Amino acid sequence: MGLKIMVMVCFFGIKKESFKAGRAVLPKFFLEDVGLEIFEVLKRGGKKVAVSKFPQVMVEDFLRDYLEIDVVVGRELKVFHGYFVGLIMEEKKKDMINGLEEVLEEGKVDSNMIGITGFNKFLDHQLFSHCKEIYLVGKADKRRWNNLPRKKYPKPLIFHDGRLALRPTPFDSLAILMWAPFGFFLAIFRILISKSLPTIISNPLNAFTGMHLTVTMPKSSSTSLPNTKEGKSKGLLYVCNHRTLLDPVGLAVILKKNLTGVTYSLSRMSEILSPIKTVRLTRNRDQDARMVEMLLSQGDMVICAEGTTCREPYLLRFSPLFAELGDDIVPVAIDSHVTMFYGTTASGLKSLDPIFFLMNPTPIYTVQFLDKVSGLSKSSNGDQRSKFDVANHVQSEIGKTLGFECTKLTRRDKYLVLVGTG
Repeated sequence: MGLKIMVMVCFFGIKKESFKAGRAVLPKFFLEDVGLEIFEVLKRGGKKVAVSKFPQVMVEDFLRDYLEIDVVVGRELKVFHGYFVGLIMEEKKKDMINGLEEVLEEGKVDSNMIGITGFNKFLDHQLFSHCKEIYLVGKADKRRWNNLPRKKYPKPLIFHDGRLALRPTPFDSLAILMWAPFGFFLAIFRILISKSLPTIISNPLNAFTGMHLTVTMPKSSSTSLPNTKEGKSKGLLYVCNHRTLLDPVGLAVILKKNLTGVTYSLSRMSEILSPIKTVRLTRNRDQDARMVEMLLSQGDMVICAEGTTCREPYLLRFSPLFAELGDDIVPVAIDSHVTMFYGTTASGLKSLDPIFFLMNPTPIYTVQFLDKVSGLSKSSNGDQRSKFDVANHVQSEIGKTLGFECTKLTRRDKYLVLVGTG
């Protein structure tokens, strides 16, 4: 009955073609529930067949992509004119057993089959009659398991979507429901004091409400960050990785100067809420280069070189645009931590990103300024560096500082995974 209620609540009225949670949202939570001990048993198998009482659209992508399951057999949902109606199709056990028998015969499996089950029903006895070893897993066994370490994931979990940062266990779900109304008003309060009060007053007030900001300046005293252009033709260019839409705002608060924030995707609501000037890039290289040149001639600016946010400890490929235009480049390593809600989304309303981030009881930001790097516009003729060398160097330094893994993935790769389009 509990499963039927969950299916009705989660699927009623959802368009079948637009359902992406099985690929974009649920793998994170399923991986957090995998035990290291049973995963080692699973690796011993050759052809892997999974049978689940959950709807197939919920578990198939996770089982195939992250546990390397070859065949997935789950429950089918009723569909009316392309929309889920929230009901599970009732299949006869005999039909399911016959289908599994065909799968096993087609796979030409040998006699050394391993069976893993957590429930004791007629279907299991029929299926596992082929198995040489059977592991019956109970709730007590699961409590003794160690969580599967990230380094042992068959496939790295780099991208995922959804607003919940907590695994929705009954207790955590209740906590989220009780906190959400208060958290919304807290987020509005944090936004209002940041917009209406000077930073010398708003910063202590935000800290009092639970926000944490940790700042580390460069180790070398020769790379101290000036507060003005000091007669230079161009301002400083701060280049950071991208965790949330609030990254440029955080830098402006720390440096106590009017920075211009440059980003690739920004909602109208975020522009209104931002206490600093924000500019959208067009993804047209020549047009963006002219815009950045103009902004640098007016003062200091910050650019999020990844082009999109990434929640996990990975860095996407850095755009080399900044390497050609900035005289003095200051790499900035940024990390954030939330306890309930993610302040980023690929498929939801981006205008709500700042609100969701600020709804967390204790959102944490860590900002580390690194040693300055000379851009190509300032280099001499003997400089053999390319714009890609500079971009990769900055990415590498930020990755080392944060302990993040550098990748060559881009915004297009992220949206192909999460929403199916680039």
